[in-house]
Amino acid sequence: MTDGFNGEETREFFVENGESLRLDVYLTAETEHTRSRIKKLVDAGKVLVNGAECKCGRILKENDVITLVEDAQNDMVLTPKEIPLDILYEDADVIVVNKQQGLTVHPGAGNTDDTLVSALLWRGTSLSSVNGAYRPGIVHRLDKDTSGVMIVAKNDFSHASLSKQFSDRTVRKLYVAILEGNLRDDKGMLTTFIGRSEKDRKIMAVVKEGRVAITEYRVLKRFKQNCFAEFNLHTGRTHQIRVHAKYLGHPVLGDKVYGSASKRFSSLDGQLLHSQSLTVAHPRSGEAMTFTAPLPNKFAAVYDILKKESEAGAV
Repeated sequence: MTDGFNGEETREFFVENGESLRLDVYLTAETEHTRSRIKKLVDAGKVLVNGAECKCGRILKENDVITLVEDAQNDMVLTPKEIPLDILYEDADVIVVNKQQGLTVHPGAGNTDDTLVSALLWRGTSLSSVNGAYRPGIVHRLDKDTSGVMIVAKNDFSHASLSKQFSDRTVRKLYVAILEGNLRDDKGMLTTFIGRSEKDRKIMAVVKEGRVAITEYRVLKRFKQNCFAEFNLHTGRTHQIRVHAKYLGHPVLGDKVYGSASKRFSSLDGQLLHSQSLTVAHPRSGEAMTFTAPLPNKFAAVYDILKKESEAGAV
């Protein structure tokens, strides 16, 4: 969360079911900071657990709320921008979009207007204030080059409800991806710890000390040198599917960070990973609602090529 006015940025983290980590380990895995940087913030009173100062060794419990206060990016200005959006659903409380590949969700360093937030502001969409001045309405995120279903809160009431659902893991999130090579098993459940890579703090990795990450997967279609797989996320770690796909030895096709640039499909702008469906309880009515998004054209085109080649080879 960011207030955007007093020179400080405040972020909140909700400890989910099953967490039992030291405070400094948790924040090192969840943020871009090193453990030494976290210690400095803790020592300076910039980290609170349930509103109170504490030490790095504090063992976190379920439903703890961590508040992290840092210097804000004061030169950042939110700029509405006309960017076409595929609206799947909208009412007074939420708006659901099929986010296109290449669109960043909210402003950050070096990008203040080519974002989903800027596009929503352009169309005059009301957005919740819970997540601050730079991330209004944002309850969850998709990577810039991941497409598909995203739900955005239009007021603080809906934001609180949706945040709790994500924290409680009652939201069902299904993704599909084309992977390099073929997974050994038709289905499986992968449980690891994910945190910042020791070699490169900008990316994530499977590490010994991090946050638990649980991914359920199954192969939907096998091709000669690739497979089309579905992923059901039981946790919501940064880059979780991409990291787990790499860990399994079969990165997402087109993933230049966790895999390799596709020589054959060089026109790909990023990884072929798509948020296909999202099921939540409506914040006001409590009704279970499922939203789905069709595959993007480039994703579907690669799928069709691989399918035709497999069918031709089977003849």
